[in-house]
Amino acid sequence: MPGIAPRYWLMIAALGLVWGATFLLIKLALEGTTPFWLAAGRIGFAALLLCAVWGWRGFKLFRGEASWVPLVIVGILSTALPFMLISWGQQHVSSGFTGVSMASIPLMVLPLAHFFVPGEQMTLRRLIGFAIGFAGVALLIGGKAFESSGAELETYGRAACLSAAACYSVSSILTRRLPPVDPLGLAAILLVIGCFIIFPAAWLTEGAPVMPDTRTLLIAAILGLIPTAAANLLRVIVVREAGPTFMTLTNYQLPVWAVVLGAVFLDEELPPSMLLALALILGGLGLSQFGKLSRLFGKGG
Repeated sequence: MPGIAPRYWLMIAALGLVWGATFLLIKLALEGTTPFWLAAGRIGFAALLLCAVWGWRGFKLFRGEASWVPLVIVGILSTALPFMLISWGQQHVSSGFTGVSMASIPLMVLPLAHFFVPGEQMTLRRLIGFAIGFAGVALLIGGKAFESSGAELETYGRAACLSAAACYSVSSILTRRLPPVDPLGLAAILLVIGCFIIFPAAWLTEGAPVMPDTRTLLIAAILGLIPTAAANLLRVIVVREAGPTFMTLTNYQLPVWAVVLGAVFLDEELPPSMLLALALILGGLGLSQFGKLSRLFGKGG
């Protein structure tokens, strides 16, 4: 199996940083708007941006046989549905549990890719590597992630967060299995599909939107431009060309960046287990991707 080109490693690093910073921006944006309308604003703005560029390129999508049903399913599972599940679930669980839920995505993708993606067979080394990385994330977030929040609907909230992780996992597999498509067109149409779900859902759950202040609008625009539009395009490229299992390396980076950026910009305290957790995460990722890293640095298979 050929190694992963350096550009995909750079994309993974960029996605980890961008999505890790997203938690900080969302926290600031929610001071001036509601969760569903923030998600709707992000997806809507990102869809407009990518559709403008897509239209300039002639609205090309499928490069052969069209496959609309899987495409619609991917659109639902990769944007609107997990956004709504997380927004609702976070009201009833600890923030740490949400982080652990997102870190479970690699462990969900691994068996799915084994059966449904050629060349992505599960190996013991890869499984152990992902498990070590997950342990690092759990250590970083701390035991409070597994403590009860005391909310009446906590069980359902946890189910919602894990369901969101499952949505992302299944959507990555289906994205990889789509027929040949234009990456930009695919990223744009997925966001458009998400708009048809998130806007009615936001209206039904939170009522008519209220114009937020300028600061909140600016943050929402940044969220739409970078972690939604640009990052969604990168995600499509990585999943389609490097594989869904490789894409999951992003998920273990998110809590690291979230903790570091929270300490830098919000004066949040760094956990004492930070260095050990980071060592576990990097060690686990290195073990799971040992062959690809060896080929990247020219040391053979």
